[in-house]
Amino acid sequence: MEIQKIKNWLSHLEGDQVASFGKMTPQHMVEHLTLTVKISSGRIKIPPFQPKEKQLEMKRQLLETDMDFPKEIKFPNDPGKLLDLRFPNLETAKTKLIQGLEEFEAYFQENPASKTVHPVLGELDKKEWDRFHQKHFAHHFSQFGIG
Repeated sequence: MEIQKIKNWLSHLEGDQVASFGKMTPQHMVEHLTLTVKISSGRIKIPPFQPKEKQLEMKRQLLETDMDFPKEIKFPNDPGKLLDLRFPNLETAKTKLIQGLEEFEAYFQENPASKTVHPVLGELDKKEWDRFHQKHFAHHFSQFGIG
């Protein structure tokens, strides 16, 4: 992931922006991305599992084609409401996201053959996580007209 590009895009995100789709606020979106990045670097552990056929097909489509995330896709175990915010403000959330991306890069630099578990797609290696993050970030940044 090109962290400097992400920093630049985040600099255009303001706390009062309204999403063009979905229900997340800018800070909810940034915190959601941070959570996913922490999962990808193994900082948040997901127990290993064997993805079902439907999940394997989704993995293939997302990671091996130019398919974008559908606009109204739901994340795993979506409680149907926004999660509580963890950080005091959007600027702190942005900083935590950049730190998470740096940790992701460092983790795979130190563990190049490692795979970590995505909560729907199963084990992903660095290349697969990069592809996932690229599409995931593009999806959420498009909510707010950045990126």
